Amino acid sequence: MPYRRLPNTDSARIRALKAAYSKGKSLPPLQLAYSQSTYAKVELFINSFEKAMAHYKSAYRSQVERRREYEQSLRKARIYLSHFIQVLNMAIARGEFQPSLREVYGLEQDERRMPSLSTEQELIDWGKKIIDGETSRLQRGQPPITNPTIAVVKVRYHQFVEAYNHQKILQQNTQRQLNELNSLRGRADDIILSIWNEVEAKFADRPDEERRRLAAEYGVVYVYRKNELREMALVQRNLAALFGEQ
Repeated sequence: MPYRRLPNTDSARIRALKAAYSKGKSLPPLQLAYSQSTYAKVELFINSFEKAMAHYKSAYRSQVERRREYEQSLRKARIYLSHFIQVLNMAIARGEFQPSLREVYGLEQDERRMPSLSTEQELIDWGKKIIDGETSRLQRGQPPITNPTIAVVKVRYHQFVEAYNHQKILQQNTQRQLNELNSLRGRADDIILSIWNEVEAKFADRPDEERRRLAAEYGVVYVYRKNELREMALVQRNLAALFGEQ
């Protein structure tokens, strides 16, 4: 015996609501298998749910579309910043600068290793330290680090920070739209459950196959269990073999 399965995705929810709503629009109230009060709930709710779905999809699409641009700016900023620090360390290794110069950039005097730039926040923090340190040196008339210069590093850094902030805004928009959609899902499930219960009660005195067929017109979904599908397949094979022999 197939069992009723309530929707578990937004697309399935909207299909169920639209199927029931379509019946409510096309049939007179006395012929409708669920109450007018429930129909009024569907009519008021369905547009709000569709809009919430559309807003969430739009926000998520915008976030994904800008993700590639953001990742490119992140990669460029990390490359230029790490190259600047490498040039600094090589200049110190050649004796052009004293190891104490590292402290100007927030680095340990004897730390020759590259600071971690693996996370966005680390990149933001170290980028600011390096830019502030080199800017301070240049303002005192000291020779610049070149290839890359701090001006080039600064351009890449600010492009990254701008993209980072914009990506955060997009993520917040997506989360806000998802929260709104989540708040409506429970309401959608309650309305669908109410419709399906009323519809099945309306056709309760009909034979099983007819009851399921009529209920399905209102969006009610019935599915067979795995063992039932296997039994049906076996019956079909047996019938095919029987008629084949004849």
